[in-house]
Amino acid sequence: MNKIVSKEYFSANVIKFEVEAPLIAKARKAGHFVMVKVGVKGERIPLTIADADLQKGTITLVVQKMGVSSSKLCALEEGDLITDMVGPLGKATHIENFGTVVCACGGVGTAPMMPIVAALKNAGNRVITVIAARTKVLIILEKQMRVNSDEVIIMTDDGSYGTQGLVTNGVESVINREKVDLCVTIGPAIMMKFVSQLTKKYEVPTLASLNTIMVDGTGMCGACRVTVGGKTKFVCVDGPEFDAHQVDFDEMLMRLGGYRDIEREEMKEFENLKMS
Repeated sequence: MNKIVSKEYFSANVIKFEVEAPLIAKARKAGHFVMVKVGVKGERIPLTIADADLQKGTITLVVQKMGVSSSKLCALEEGDLITDMVGPLGKATHIENFGTVVCACGGVGTAPMMPIVAALKNAGNRVITVIAARTKVLIILEKQMRVNSDEVIIMTDDGSYGTQGLVTNGVESVINREKVDLCVTIGPAIMMKFVSQLTKKYEVPTLASLNTIMVDGTGMCGACRVTVGGKTKFVCVDGPEFDAHQVDFDEMLMRLGGYRDIEREEMKEFENLKMS
């Protein structure tokens, strides 16, 4: 079991946890994730490691309350124990001095992008980070991103903060003014699809960190399979990062929606239990 050291609300449905996990903190690299389970009979959910503190032996997880499992996790408080946590899993982000890198993140995708931005900057890259959300209150980790970014561009759908527009508008504005050697994108699947389409048009190599459904996180079940370059890949062991221009995002989106009705029913039942 892993103890929650601190809990902080970024918004009503987005929460940052600092969790005791000294071995994971020591081994993790940018791009790694953990599988977390709340309750003996709970389901496993993948969460990217947003940060680690070696001295304290802790890792940072940012969770968006969406379904039953994430809601159970978000209901935990400081001092509570997470039933199971396994990691670090997946392949670490390949880091080198590419040149100028645009990091495009949407919503909670800003959290897993944070260690990647730091690693890219430490490798000597010029890093331009584009953070996008529907509205100002959903922009997270801006101050932390500014520490390791040469420039941070804020985009909001409603124009309540930064520049009005989508993440693609921010990315394109950079491509139109200077040479971009690499783009990294993390966020909702539909967002990554359109970032990929944009960068493909401009022939900018792009990595996407995929957020497919996972069951075990070790390549055993195949639930996280995606098609990349016409071949089947497992996000948990082959990824989570892939050449975005080779990902079949339409297939991925279809698979992500496969359990939507069941998830809604489970969430209704969970809410009813909380109220009873």
